[in-house]
Amino acid sequence: MNNIQLQIKIKERLNKLASMDYDNIECWQIAEAFNKAQISFVRRQVHGVNQTKEGDESTKVLIDDLQCLLTEQPLTGTQDTVYFQSSDLPANYLFYKGVTANADTDCCPDRRLIIYLAPVADVSNLLMDPLRNPSAEWGETFCTLSDNKVRIYHNGKFNVVQPKLTYYRNPISVEFNGCVNLATGQVSTVDVQCEFKDDVAELIVDEAASILAGDMESVLQYQRTQASSIQNN
Repeated sequence: MNNIQLQIKIKERLNKLASMDYDNIECWQIAEAFNKAQISFVRRQVHGVNQTKEGDESTKVLIDDLQCLLTEQPLTGTQDTVYFQSSDLPANYLFYKGVTANADTDCCPDRRLIIYLAPVADVSNLLMDPLRNPSAEWGETFCTLSDNKVRIYHNGKFNVVQPKLTYYRNPISVEFNGCVNLATGQVSTVDVQCEFKDDVAELIVDEAASILAGDMESVLQYQRTQASSIQNN
């Protein structure tokens, strides 16, 4: 869906048929509503707050809808006596998906680790638990998220090597050529189009129209566009 279609569709959802009642909406308002709607859509799908209560990768449709946002990136950081701590999470980070790494020991070749995400409050218990603490032999450990960093625990038993983070990134913000970009305050000189496939873009258009209708206190348009967005999730 190109940006001309996107703006026309949002205005069509808001205007009474052929009335042009709300044709004076600024282009930056459409872009802001659409970009807000993108984040809301992704958050609902990942958390399963949708019509079918299906969350992250629970169905083929959801896998297909969100795969364009899944990103893998090597982690750089420092080795501590108990854990490997990464540098800050990427600037476009949105949601955690998983971490992979290898265990490096003096006696054996590098071994792939199974790493599960654990609550920070459970770290002390996990390190003391003989069945759940980090183990190169069993190829298993845990990680935590805190202070915008990833910690992969080794408890001094091995070195964490080749760590990688898989995450959902923020959707690319839509920009209209010649329209003010709210993030920079400058007039955009490029046309940045929606990266989602057309059927998903249609749902986000409905949600953006719902946001604008709510801002204008247009009750009927708000109810119709919101229902369309939610029922088709």
